[in-house]
Amino acid sequence: MDDHEDRILADELASLAAAVGAGGGLTRFVARLMRKNVHEIDLAVALPFDDAVERVASVLERAGRRVDPVPESGEGQRTIRAVVGGGAGGMNPVVVTARVTKDGAFDAQIRLRAAAKEGLIRQRAGERTATRLAALLTP
Repeated sequence: MDDHEDRILADELASLAAAVGAGGGLTRFVARLMRKNVHEIDLAVALPFDDAVERVASVLERAGRRVDPVPESGEGQRTIRAVVGGGAGGMNPVVVTARVTKDGAFDAQIRLRAAAKEGLIRQRAGERTATRLAALLTP
């Protein structure tokens, strides 16, 4: 998962750089060398599995845009990934991965992982984004 996250983050940062006239290729290279701020939160929700998947998908789509699907791990588990704006002014891309797991007939577990690249000034964009989205996912 980490290599795929790094590639998405590097591509997102390169796109931002290219949009303002900077070198996208150089930014992509430097982004791969930057440290990552990662935060994971485990949530238990009193929703059936399908409803929990719909809730997670809805929250992530409102917060950002979905990216290529993650290969499924098996029956009773669904993974959804999105890129969300974080940090100062929402300009730092954050890759958010939510894995929903069936936990009984009327419950589901959600593991929320948010990862962002950190520059010289620590913004803790991954940590803050995970906390913000977790609050939206819990009723």
